[in-house]
Amino acid sequence: MRHRFRDSMAVLAVTAVLALLSLAAARSVAQVPTSQVRRTADGQPDFSGIWQANNTAHWDLQTHAAQTARVLQAGVPHGAPVAAAPVVALGAVGGVPGGLGVVEGNEIPYQPWALAKKKENHDNWLDRDPEIKCFFPGVPRAMYMPYPFQIVQGTKKVEMVFEFANAHRTIHLDDVDPYPNEAWMGHSVGRWEGDTLVVDVTSFNDATWFDRAGNFHSNALHVVERYTPIGPDAINYEATIEDPNVFTRSWKIRMPLYRRLEERAQLFEYRCVEMAEEVLYGHLRKQPLVKRWEGKTMIVDVTRKVPPIDQLYER
Repeated sequence: MRHRFRDSMAVLAVTAVLALLSLAAARSVAQVPTSQVRRTADGQPDFSGIWQANNTAHWDLQTHAAQTARVLQAGVPHGAPVAAAPVVALGAVGGVPGGLGVVEGNEIPYQPWALAKKKENHDNWLDRDPEIKCFFPGVPRAMYMPYPFQIVQGTKKVEMVFEFANAHRTIHLDDVDPYPNEAWMGHSVGRWEGDTLVVDVTSFNDATWFDRAGNFHSNALHVVERYTPIGPDAINYEATIEDPNVFTRSWKIRMPLYRRLEERAQLFEYRCVEMAEEVLYGHLRKQPLVKRWEGKTMIVDVTRKVPPIDQLYER
């Protein structure tokens, strides 16, 4: 008991220090002179290039400790959580790295029913996360997945192309008609406020998540992004998130994005739809490759042969 209490206090202390460091970093970011910023011919910050986030928001927007796996089950002794059967063979590769959150205040203000659904999503991540099925990731999730993306900037349009799933979006800097439907990546309309590109994103469907931790939204999602240069090769990215169907108030995420500086930096195709066909359609096979399906949920049973106990402790 004493050790558990001591470990808990250590975790709290580390979290507090990381939060203070994050606040200090955010303040120092704002002090970077913009005279170093690359600019286009018309004087606007030039965001053209290949960019990538460098954090753990992809796994969980909030501060989180390292975990054995995203999918857990009761183990021994005393029901301690262990990696669930479908991912146990991945070992450390299937683990979740700990990391500092990117949510302002580290709180996502769910309505009570939505918080319960978020937990349910988390516990059933393997069956529910749209990323696993190679669906478009949505906004803002596309901005901090562990894959590069490219920005091509014009005077009236800004194009973003993402390596994952060949996803893409257009930010309209000119007058356009409202989007007539719902879209995975939403509908983006931008404007300049000094050196900051402000993007209003609406017309989402409800099929994307914010991360692998089960954080979700409805089709009432409204995202306001702010892209502010903080040097020649870095952007301070902010996204304010509103969804009155799911959250009690708006909330914000913030992180730096970094320009890829390799001489031959480029995007490669990651046509993951073809790689996800078994997950999407495997239950329709006459002779399924997976041992058992329940509807569209694959049930993977992993049986390990345990040697006699005298062999486990050979001297």
